Amino acid sequence: MKIGIVGLPNVGKSTMFNAITNAGAECANYPFCTIEPNVGVVPVPDERLDKLTQMYNPQKTTHAVVEFVDIAGLVKGASKGEGLGNKFLSHIREVDAICEVVRCFENPNVVHVDGSIDPIRDIETINLELIFADIETIDKRLDRAKKSLKADKKFQVEIDLLEKIKETLEQGKPARTLNLNEEELDIIKDSFLLTLKPILYIANVSEEQLSDAQNDVNVKKVIEYAKNEGAGVIPLCVKIEEELATLDKEDQKEMLDAIGIEESGLDKVIKASYELLGLMSFLTAGETEVRAWTIKKGTKAPEAAGKIHSDIQRGFIKAEIVSYDDLVREGSMLAAKEKGLVRSEGKEYIMQDGDIVLFRFNV
Repeated sequence: MKIGIVGLPNVGKSTMFNAITNAGAECANYPFCTIEPNVGVVPVPDERLDKLTQMYNPQKTTHAVVEFVDIAGLVKGASKGEGLGNKFLSHIREVDAICEVVRCFENPNVVHVDGSIDPIRDIETINLELIFADIETIDKRLDRAKKSLKADKKFQVEIDLLEKIKETLEQGKPARTLNLNEEELDIIKDSFLLTLKPILYIANVSEEQLSDAQNDVNVKKVIEYAKNEGAGVIPLCVKIEEELATLDKEDQKEMLDAIGIEESGLDKVIKASYELLGLMSFLTAGETEVRAWTIKKGTKAPEAAGKIHSDIQRGFIKAEIVSYDDLVREGSMLAAKEKGLVRSEGKEYIMQDGDIVLFRFNV
């Protein structure tokens, strides 16, 4: 799953990408420093794996991962090809969700492309360009659907949906605010609408703002704006996160304690991005490997088994499952079995986050 990190030039998005991935994406104080998107694959922080590793002492531990893509800064007119507009729009079309970095800090040494700090103006600059691009997509599809209607009346459903989406876009609202149902999403999915993608806003604040970020005037504006489209907001200081990323775990904890926060902002971003995509993890544990496997919420046991190997899905018999909390509380799989906490589940079982599972199969 891919998360696209977007933002206007010089808001801190490439610095944040560097901190998330330690990938060393080029970062400088001038617009369009990022042209081709940088890509980094990062582990999803999961304390459960640490505990299971202590219990099983496996040969290796494997976290679930999220792929982050650092996309070129956007400017007004991108939908008409201004700046790196066409590249920006093609790159963002390929991601599953958007992580938008919004500048909420003042710094005369870091130029702002519009000359002043105004987070809502910045958000709307990007949103409007995505909306304009989506209107163009909708218009083309409407034209095709109306031509097809003459031969097949079933296209009326598609036309009605497209017109509903276009009306929302023309009001300056992203398509995701419509809360489309599964059937509607299925009709529209091959249009790859940019404003339909789920979004998370990152309010980039200064070190001085961080201790009371939720009450900062600019952060509050972003939170209020995000509420209207059901989006989340995470305030963080990208410069601090960049420094944290260079430290080992022990030094990170020391620095976090000194700042007075329990968890790095980037850990929150990675977890929130995973949640944004409707993902969760089931776990496998043994002496060979402790591992988190990524699945969509609502996945049934055989499909989850297929994540490990297609043969396991094909020959699925049952899943032996214990919840993480039960296993840790009892201290071992044997003790959990003696208490009757290990269950046998069949093909219709819907996997739960933190299920520790052993699949039985026959091929």
